[in-house]
Amino acid sequence: MRKLESFSEQDTLALGRELGRNALPGSIFALDGDLGAGKTVFTKGFAEGLGIAGPVNSPTFTILQIYETGRLPLYHFDVYRIEEPEEMEEIGFDDYLFGEGVCLIEWAGNIEEILPEDVVRIRIMRDPAKGPDYRLIIME
Repeated sequence: MRKLESFSEQDTLALGRELGRNALPGSIFALDGDLGAGKTVFTKGFAEGLGIAGPVNSPTFTILQIYETGRLPLYHFDVYRIEEPEEMEEIGFDDYLFGEGVCLIEWAGNIEEILPEDVVRIRIMRDPAKGPDYRLIIME
């Protein structure tokens, strides 16, 4: 387990960027945190670390956004609206999980039962007592 502290959006971007630079093909990252915790900010940094230029937005309504302009493809999922994990079969979830790219899944707790065991779990948590921009990021 690794605990990291972020005191600003720039810190969160930098942490994501570092992880993206070191990501390997087939890696799966499961992100969880409350609304507004910084999952998408972290993802933008991660994409930058992969060398992906351009806007990165959370695919809340489309479930999946594919970015292929970096050193590895990024399969960015937002499963907030998924009610049953079986719904992921409709978009070919397994093909992405076991492909040559990197999967980053926001709201991963919603599909916990279909995630492989070897995912990197990342929780982003706020602590208002430490300030409005403070985040504790736990990676397991």
